[in-house]
Amino acid sequence: MGKGTALITGASSGIGAELAKLCAADGYDVVLVARQRAALEDLAFSLSQAHGIAARAVIADLAGPASARAVFDSAGAVDILINNAGFGLRGAYAGTDWEAEARMIQVNVTALAHLTKLYLPGMIARRSGRILNVASTAAFVPGPFMAMYYATKAFVFSFSLAIANELQGTGVTLTVLCPGPTRTNFFETAGTADTNIIKGPSMSAASVAREGYGAMMAGKAEIIAGSRNRWMIFGTRLAPRRLLAGIARRLNSPA
Repeated sequence: MGKGTALITGASSGIGAELAKLCAADGYDVVLVARQRAALEDLAFSLSQAHGIAARAVIADLAGPASARAVFDSAGAVDILINNAGFGLRGAYAGTDWEAEARMIQVNVTALAHLTKLYLPGMIARRSGRILNVASTAAFVPGPFMAMYYATKAFVFSFSLAIANELQGTGVTLTVLCPGPTRTNFFETAGTADTNIIKGPSMSAASVAREGYGAMMAGKAEIIAGSRNRWMIFGTRLAPRRLLAGIARRLNSPA
């Protein structure tokens, strides 16, 4: 008998796909959620063949207001919920497209919070379950030229730590994962492929996923992926926020 079922959003590539691989290798059936049908179905097939688990693709655009409920209704009860889906957008806030910003809020914030809301009562009733929410090191600083993205990740971080505290003694845990720059297609999608931030060190999606998965299974409330990122975030706690905003501005500017 398998260990249970894990649901992973944003599972078609990057950190989400790597987290799905770890769940499958650990014996969990997986429900893979994303917009990209071909990539999702290919991954589901490869995981089922490699690990002998059940893998199902749920094609969903989490930018839709009813999407979280539709995913919940389709997937049913799960033992692990991984809210990984998210995207960024670069530009001075006065000039960015509001419709794109609204979709970002829906995916990065609303869908994550809604799925957490939908799955928590069942997990608490069973006194068993794990949730992993993917935030970012962007959660710790103001982000000029990516103001909305940084703000959504600050929400995810604060929200997750609060709920993790509420869950003490329930048998359910919630972990928030904060990656730094990671080698995925995020930068191309966000329009940041020419910025200073990509000139610095980065982690592989597989390395980030391993740290996040390990922290989730250990029941930790938070994990900043990578020792360099942990030291960097420690430093932000000592620096004035105006200084941090200036640093983020340089990182988000063209190289």
